[in-house]
Order: sequence, then C-alpha cells, then structure tokens
Amino acid sequence: MSAKVCLIGNALHYPQGGGYLWIYLNWALGLRALGCDVVWLELVSPQTPSDDVAWFASALQTHLGRYELDDALAICGPEGGSVRCSEEDGWLDLESATDADLLLNIVYGASSTVVRRFRRSALIDIDPGLLQVWMDRGWISVAPHDVYFSIGETVGLSEARFPSGSLEWHYTPPPVALDWWPLDPPPPEAPFTTVTHWGTFDEWLEDEEGQVYSNDKRDGFLPFLELPLRTDQPLELALGYIGLQPEEAERLRALGWRVRPAEEVASTPWDFQSYVARSVGEFSCAKPSCMRFENAWVSDRTLGYLASGRPAIVQHTGPSRILPDRDGMFRFRTLDEAVECVEAVASDYPEQSRRARALAEEHFDAQKVVGRVLERALAP
Repeated sequence: MSAKVCLIGNALHYPQGGGYLWIYLNWALGLRALGCDVVWLELVSPQTPSDDVAWFASALQTHLGRYELDDALAICGPEGGSVRCSEEDGWLDLESATDADLLLNIVYGASSTVVRRFRRSALIDIDPGLLQVWMDRGWISVAPHDVYFSIGETVGLSEARFPSGSLEWHYTPPPVALDWWPLDPPPPEAPFTTVTHWGTFDEWLEDEEGQVYSNDKRDGFLPFLELPLRTDQPLELALGYIGLQPEEAERLRALGWRVRPAEEVASTPWDFQSYVARSVGEFSCAKPSCMRFENAWVSDRTLGYLASGRPAIVQHTGPSRILPDRDGMFRFRTLDEAVECVEAVASDYPEQSRRARALAEEHFDAQKVVGRVLERALAP
C-alpha cells in the first residue's frame, strides 16, 4: 500500500519506557511493512525547556534508530507550531507531515488545530472504557476525527458497561510487528514475568453505585499476592518507579515474588524484548476498571510475549470473540484459577508456546491489523 501516514505518539517524555514505546512501534512498523511512508509526530508543551526538548528528542531518535525510524521523527507544539532548539535540530516539523494521506492519532489530547491540518484522520483508543468515561464526564475533550477505532471489543455496543461518547466506534485488535519478535526458547529456570507500574498518578474512578475506587495495578494484584506460595514456578515483577514503596517491595519478596526495577530490565525497546526472551511466559493483572467495564482489553505488552512464543496468564477482562481462556493465553478470575493456569502452562509448555505464537499470528499480526485500519480509515 503506497500511502503516507502521520502517526501521533506520546513517547517523547518517557525515554526509559522501553516496553511502553512498543505501543507506537508496533503501529509504525506495521505501517512500514505495508509500504507506507511514516512520519512519527510528537507534541511538546511550549513550557518545556529547550534543553529538555533536545535531550528527549535525541533519546527517542536513538531508540527509533534501531528500527530505521529516527529520520521519521517530527515534533511540534500543541497547536502545531514549530519547535526548534538550534539550527542543528535533527527532527522534522508538522509541515513535513500535513501532506499525509492519513493522520493516525493515538494521543487523545491532540488539538483540533493539529488534526484539521490533515485530509483524513483516525483516532485509536487504547484505553477502552476509560476514554469514554473521561469524555462523558468532560475530563477530556477529543478533537473531531473522520473515524474512531478502539481496542476494546464492547466499545460503542449496546451491551457496553460505559458510555460511547456519542461517537461511532470501530473495533480493532492492537497490533504486534511479528517480524521483530524472534522465536527463541527460554533459558532454563526462566520465571513468569511482567513489566508494569505498580501505582498511578492518583487514578480514581466512580462506579455505578457512586463508590470511588483506585484504578492502579497495585489494586489489580492485591487478590493474587499469595500466588508464589501456591506454586513452585518462579514469578517475577519488573516494576516501574511510580507508586512502589520500599516496604511494599519487601512485602512482595517475603511472599515469594522476585522484584526488579523496570528501568533496569526494560529501559529500551530491545531491552524489553530481551527481558521477554528470558521469561518462560507472562503473569499479570489488569487495572480494576478493565474487569468492571468488561472491555476485553489485552495489553500490547502481552502481545510481545505471545509473539515471542511465551504463553500469557492474564486477568480475565470480559467475554471476547478472539481472546481464549486456555489456549496460549490463559485468563483467570480467582487465585485458584491463577494457580491452575500457571501449572497448566508449566505442564504443557512446548504446545502452549506454539499456541501463543499462533494466537499472535491469527489475530494481532500488525500487517493484517494495520491494513484493515487503513482500509476503513481511507475509505471515502
């Protein structure tokens, strides 16, 4: 497909988030594999000091360089203005992207001024249920786009447990760029792992009864903290710096979890891949909102495990047309079910590894996923 696509990402200010960067890398690499000319656009606040902008841009270009995307980086202000720190700046500006056939936007706060510069625009919702609640309550204002996609299977349907935001939503699975995820066997004694932030920036939500609850990974993991006491399989958490207190880390270790700083094992995209490759599979919980919304959410992080032939044991986020409960991906609701899933993977590992990769190939192959999104987004 010969098209020029501008992808708006939100990775500039998180240079140590190697796993997080794959959210956008999988889309960009999928676009390029389809023959698209890709511009990677980042928005920067005018209050950001120029030295910081230059440092962040250099770090992001270094990461993108491994995938031959460093010369595709463009940076502009929130309203599209040029951002220059010196005459030697090595990035593009908005003007270099506005002739694109499509704006593919994964940043909800992109202004209408920026979005209107493109002849066609598509929004990608990667926070199903949350984004719609934020919009419904006026906490966020999303610029008008030509078409809206969500990775949540129930978004926009009558049975959804959250509002639709008065928009027509189209479902798309999240993509994984399979060619970049090799199939190598894990080392002996490899643990089940995951990479995540333990806390959040005070993310609180209100349920249907008006009760306020905390929506962070800490609360998602709380019912399952005793899992290491119920299995002989090693379990490891690579936790980000946000929200993790030293006493909590010690409590986790006392319960049998291995705990490592995420910044040590996943500060670059390739470090994250190496960490996945040193794992036997993933064990992870979701934010509480995913279970309350039953949005059938699956993490881009989990897709990296699946693509690497690593079975994923993850919390059940609602009925799904494509996510299995016991076939390469194991979805649990209770601690007993989590124990059962861990033992099932360990007892049938070669077959579950094969099925994990097959699941990624069938439903999440970036070329197929991105191709379908482009077809719909570019349709007259």
